[in-house]
Amino acid sequence: MTGPARDPGLQPERTRLAWRRTTLTYTVVGLLAGRQALHGGASPVGVLAVALSLVAWLGFLAVAHRRVTDMGSARPAPLSSRHALAAAGCTLALAVFGVATLF
Repeated sequence: MTGPARDPGLQPERTRLAWRRTTLTYTVVGLLAGRQALHGGASPVGVLAVALSLVAWLGFLAVAHRRVTDMGSARPAPLSSRHALAAAGCTLALAVFGVATLF
């Protein structure tokens, strides 16, 4: 008893779609954090938080784009630990900048 043959193209496609959803979510969160930071006037701390959030977003976008591009091959390579750490660091940085804008 064997099940249906596994389609090797579905896993990379799901992973690519997940990276795209994550990038879209990251963008929305960054925009909302920027809006919150600049609400009621642009303070130096708010402008710095927005600038650092933009840098973190660009870093995450670069990692996500590279991963989505790599997922287009027939046998995508695993995500390197360097890129995984970069994505996690960018996400953590955005969270910290978001919390900093609340105070």
